[in-house]
Amino acid sequence: MKRKVLGIVMAVVMFVMTALCTNSTKVFAEEDLKEASCCSFVVPPQFVPSSVKGLFINKDHPMESSTIQYSVYYNKLDVVLTNRERAALAEINEPKVTDKSTDLTKGIYQETISAAYNSEYGEDVGYSVSSFDKITVDGYPGYKIEASFRAADQETVYQTVYMLLSRYRTFTITFQRAEDDDCQDVFSECQSTIHVH
Repeated sequence: MKRKVLGIVMAVVMFVMTALCTNSTKVFAEEDLKEASCCSFVVPPQFVPSSVKGLFINKDHPMESSTIQYSVYYNKLDVVLTNRERAALAEINEPKVTDKSTDLTKGIYQETISAAYNSEYGEDVGYSVSSFDKITVDGYPGYKIEASFRAADQETVYQTVYMLLSRYRTFTITFQRAEDDDCQDVFSECQSTIHVH
């Protein structure tokens, strides 16, 4: 179960970012967002890197299933194109869509993530967002999302997701723990160290 949850966290984070920019292969960054190159935070000593990039697992895994997942969605729109590349893109005549990350709502997020988890588990896991707050970290807008779900015959899983937006990159940090994992204070301390640069 715990290994499956780790894989699902990775898949769902990327699914959300892709779903925000559906029906287009060319996405344009919001003009009012500042550029950022990275997001940083202090990983608690109880967590160690796993074999999956950006995923930190509790050092007592599998007895403790808590994880911290860091991912970056990079839209690559800061890449300078040659005149020939621009002309080739213009000929394709793809619909131009604006990145709607700044328009994310609790309803859209819950519906998107719920569908992804239900599909992965093959059942309704009751994914529910209990709070969805707009936040600002170092002048960059984003969201802090609290949610939970429970698959059949398993413990309730709690998530705190920080999604921070910049012009070309969206940084997502997901703190996840099972009902019996005692790490909420450690997570809170880690969350206080989040910065966008």
